Amino acid sequence: MKKSRLFAAVAVTSLLLSSCYQPEVLMHTTIHDKPWRCATREVSYKNVMTQQMRDSLWGKDHLEWSQPMPECLNIDAFCKSHTEIGEGDTVTTTFTCPFSSVEEMCEKSPLQLNGTRLRSNARLKKRFRWFYTEYAYTEVFYCVGDTFKLAATDYADKDIVSFWFTGKPNLLEGLSGAEASQKLQGMDDFATKWLNDNLYQLCFDFIVSHYDSIPTPPVSREGFIGLRDSLLHFLLADEEDILSIQPEQKLRAFFHSDAYATFFNEETPLGRVLNKELTNRLNIFWFNVPYTLSMPGKVIDAGNGTLQPDGTIFYPFTGERLIPQDYTISAVSRVTHWWAYLLTLLVIAVAIASTLYRRRR
Repeated sequence: MKKSRLFAAVAVTSLLLSSCYQPEVLMHTTIHDKPWRCATREVSYKNVMTQQMRDSLWGKDHLEWSQPMPECLNIDAFCKSHTEIGEGDTVTTTFTCPFSSVEEMCEKSPLQLNGTRLRSNARLKKRFRWFYTEYAYTEVFYCVGDTFKLAATDYADKDIVSFWFTGKPNLLEGLSGAEASQKLQGMDDFATKWLNDNLYQLCFDFIVSHYDSIPTPPVSREGFIGLRDSLLHFLLADEEDILSIQPEQKLRAFFHSDAYATFFNEETPLGRVLNKELTNRLNIFWFNVPYTLSMPGKVIDAGNGTLQPDGTIFYPFTGERLIPQDYTISAVSRVTHWWAYLLTLLVIAVAIASTLYRRRR
């Protein structure tokens, strides 16, 4: 799936805004066929920590959690933890929690976005058949698209929006390379305009709502609101992406005043609040937690995931996939009842033997 230049810069910009490094996070869910345990969830992350860093943070000869901890993890949801030091000073921490039901597992989700637990709903169905038991697992992570004031579907058809953020439905199937490139270019334009407008609207509305805090504004609040479209056109006159501009410089050039600089200075209270609001939107694009799933028995349907050689199913779980709609993880597997085959053969053998015995008599 093609990404626009603006979206490629989002992750870097998010890092600059939040000023922190995000460790790699992996999440693995295991569905069991044991009556006393329904599921186990495991989350791991790793950092590179030198011996000096470890001694400074943990103390000598101590082993604690890898640092820094990812912002997308809620430490209150963890049970057991294990930390190990690997090659190249790589420190990996793994948290494991067993659950008696998948509903309980969702209630104690370890993932969070902007400090809020990422909500999901799971369901596990078991269907007993004589020769096998079928397990159908579904987990739905709820959409976070309402974080953005302007909906992406206001800028493009629903299928185009879904394809851009999730890769489905496949709108490029059957197209030549040239045709696919042309179609993607149109999608690039819609996505760039959608994000530009959202980030601009956020900043514009923030300034309007705090307009009384400006000591000597060059125009009145009503005058500023009336210049909304003109200001946006001026800001993007020489830049395609709103993340590429220096807002305080552009506003100074437009209004011939530094009155609005306080909103883009992180050392001021208003600047910190606006920076946080922007970071919350961009963090969605930074969120990336590869999800793997183990099912009991043999997987017969991996849903929208990819079945790996080791029998696990891989799902690319990113914040972008939660923008247009809910993200569904589903799989179906079967556990073969070998005892049923043996018992059936035994019954057949007894029946045959009984028939032959009666005929001989």
